[in-house]
Amino acid sequence: MVKIAIIGGTGVYDPSILSHIQTMEVVTPYGDVNFQVGEFEGKNIAFIPRHGSKHSIAPHLINYRANIWAMKKIGVENILATTAVGSLNVNMKPGDFVLVDQFLDFTKSRVNTFYEGGERGVVHVDVTSPYCPSLRQLLLEAGNSLGLTMHDRGVYVCAEGPRFETPAEIAMFKKLGGDLVGMTNVPEVVLAREAEICYSTISMVTNFAAGISTSPLTHAEVVEAMNANTHNIKQLAMAAIKKLNLERDCNCRHALAEYGGFKL
Repeated sequence: MVKIAIIGGTGVYDPSILSHIQTMEVVTPYGDVNFQVGEFEGKNIAFIPRHGSKHSIAPHLINYRANIWAMKKIGVENILATTAVGSLNVNMKPGDFVLVDQFLDFTKSRVNTFYEGGERGVVHVDVTSPYCPSLRQLLLEAGNSLGLTMHDRGVYVCAEGPRFETPAEIAMFKKLGGDLVGMTNVPEVVLAREAEICYSTISMVTNFAAGISTSPLTHAEVVEAMNANTHNIKQLAMAAIKKLNLERDCNCRHALAEYGGFKL
């Protein structure tokens, strides 16, 4: 049984952190998903590169529903997702890690639910705590034990992309309470919630956002910053997985209880 998945963002595709690696394919109603499964500390872990192994999938075109459905189908109960983010908060500096606890959704063209009516019906999932509190706490403790600069909460603003944001947009996001800006966390977090999977995001700050940064933004800058801190983000994920109790229950696993639970 595979109970843990890592969904890797920019610069974090490295299945070599696992042993006994095999490639799997799962057929879903939204398309086929190819990913790798390996072992770490006696635990089976699935690894999905969110943008594809060659970073060829734009953020607004990622098949979020297929990815989450596939993870649910193989038995995943815990997802650690990594994201590269720009900072709107001067206290959250490049190289810092943020365990976001809330999001603002500014996406425009993405389907953000498994429930669009018809045979599956319609549900209204509660997202008071969209990111699993127990996973966030586990990651915080793991990061602190490694001596990393950790922020235990933050508001992730999800923009549509693939372009970077304008300074005016960043100023608006900041006024609305945003701390970080990225392009991939929504609808992934919402779909994981509907699928009753514990989900937490490890956001690594790669740069200050437009209008805060003193220079124009480039994708190369993001990749360079990720590469400089790749070892730390891998160590953080592995340290948390090592401590993760796979027998624990969680409110996330019952998010659709009033609807009879999530059904594949």
